[in-house]
Amino acid sequence: MDSVITVGDVKIGGGNFVKIAGPCSVETIEQITGIAQSVKAAGAHMLRGGAFKPRTSPYDLQGLKAEGIDFLLEAKEITGMPIVTEIMNANHLELFENVDVIQVGARNMQNFELLKELGRTKKTILLK
Repeated sequence: MDSVITVGDVKIGGGNFVKIAGPCSVETIEQITGIAQSVKAAGAHMLRGGAFKPRTSPYDLQGLKAEGIDFLLEAKEITGMPIVTEIMNANHLELFENVDVIQVGARNMQNFELLKELGRTKKTILLK
């Protein structure tokens, strides 16, 4: 029996093929809402964008953080698509209250404290 996970109106699994699309990083409200409308028109079911960005250099853009999540939530309101974004730190978990799917990237796959905290939530977690 296949597992089926429901995120908003989107069913994942059980023969349902789900397309998740969006930019690597959320940069402006105009950028993310425009992309959200485009990926929805192209058939995507969920919007993904990086509000927090893991970077090797501390001088590179680290993401818009809470503001980026706010922009994603506005794009969700416009398109109706559930949103996916990556978490970097368990201390940021409260910022993800309205995020539909929390993504964990490769850099955090052995961050057991973060994974344990995510396991205590009722959120859908996407392991990248």
